[in-house]
Amino acid sequence: MSDYDFELFVIGGGSGGVRAARLAAGLGKRVAIAEEYRFGGTCVIRGCVPKKLFVYASQFPEHFEDAEGYGWHVGERRFSWPDLIAAKDKEITRLEGLYRKGLENAGAEILESRAEIIGPHRLRLSASGQEVTAEKILIAVGGAPNPHPEMPGSELCISSNEAFHLDELPKSIAITGGGYIAVEFANIFNGLGVETTLIYRGPEILRGFDMDMRTNLREAMEKKGIRVVCRDTIVDVAQAADGRLKAQTHNGHVFNVDKVMMALGRLPNTKGLGLETIGVKTDAKGAIIVDDYSRTNVDHVYALGDVTDRVQLTPVAIHEAMCFIETEYKNNPTKPDHDLIATAVFSQPEIGTVGLPEDVAAERYEELEVYLAKFRPMKATLSGRDEKTVMKLIVNAADRKVVGAHILGHEAGEMAQLIGVALKGGCTKDDFDRTMAVHPTATEELVTMYSPTYRVKNGERV
Repeated sequence: MSDYDFELFVIGGGSGGVRAARLAAGLGKRVAIAEEYRFGGTCVIRGCVPKKLFVYASQFPEHFEDAEGYGWHVGERRFSWPDLIAAKDKEITRLEGLYRKGLENAGAEILESRAEIIGPHRLRLSASGQEVTAEKILIAVGGAPNPHPEMPGSELCISSNEAFHLDELPKSIAITGGGYIAVEFANIFNGLGVETTLIYRGPEILRGFDMDMRTNLREAMEKKGIRVVCRDTIVDVAQAADGRLKAQTHNGHVFNVDKVMMALGRLPNTKGLGLETIGVKTDAKGAIIVDDYSRTNVDHVYALGDVTDRVQLTPVAIHEAMCFIETEYKNNPTKPDHDLIATAVFSQPEIGTVGLPEDVAAERYEELEVYLAKFRPMKATLSGRDEKTVMKLIVNAADRKVVGAHILGHEAGEMAQLIGVALKGGCTKDDFDRTMAVHPTATEELVTMYSPTYRVKNGERV
């Protein structure tokens, strides 16, 4: 029996922290988990889950329009923002209850409080002032939107956090940022009838994704009525006389809007944790530095998920938690595998991707075969909607292994999950070619592109 109050103390009740606490408690360990807000973390409470619900809501106007091409005549349409918020809140409350129930059933002690490290193996609970000890401390506190307080008027802006709780739907919004959060919310607000402007300092949205996905998505967004302004950024926000906001950009443009949303990166939630008390090392952004096994430089302190700024995705945090349990409590040292992570951007249309974008693959491999298909999806033939699906496979010519797969189109995220299995298994283009197509589907393009669209040698298209 350990002399500590707990064998494992988890700080943070998000997906990673909850998974680690639940599994450790299930193994018979004395576990406590402290959370100062709500269990479920960013993903469940104010991230992936409510965002996807908003995405669904914003797609219905197009569904109603498309229905007419198939003989359906939809009557009067009316959207209620308060009804959507209420339904979303009900679902989030249900999910939070499931997280709590899982912890309780496993035998973990739930502490509704902020926890601060006050010494080796020692923590203080802010809510009560109680001090406890733990053999191991696991930090899984995630991150939060960067408020950029240095920008004049930043206090007048909202982030993705506040976007889920607005009292009323704005008539117009300017979103600054070009990552997946900015892009997804631009599509959400536009779909709900909000006049939307997306402003990004880079030459094209979604830096880090394959360029064909980036350019085709931006063009699709513009066709839907979203104003996309690249190579610019908001530098000042002020309250206008009419109660709206005046957003001024670096290039001298002025946007008069109801709301300004900042989506310019996220920061680890490490302030006030007491890390400096025991010398836990962090990087310049405040992210906790860990090794391949999620261990910090302090032997009894571990960290996982967004707070480590490795890969900021919920499934990654959960995977890192499972690896932590295998390593620390099952005598099976296991490193998190961050290679070939399938991911999606829930834009409209969606992007689903796994593996390398073309520019990165071109730097890594001497010669590539690139297979690219761009076509009108079958659903659009009767609806009359002007849209395109784009599918792209990137193949290392030397061994024919598929090193990147990228899709822009309906349900691209679902497709990416399945393609991720194939790429993780090391499939070659020959394996794709031998696979029989499912007809008629969009994904049959992935197994019927027999000849390269073009090749890339030493970084140059040929």
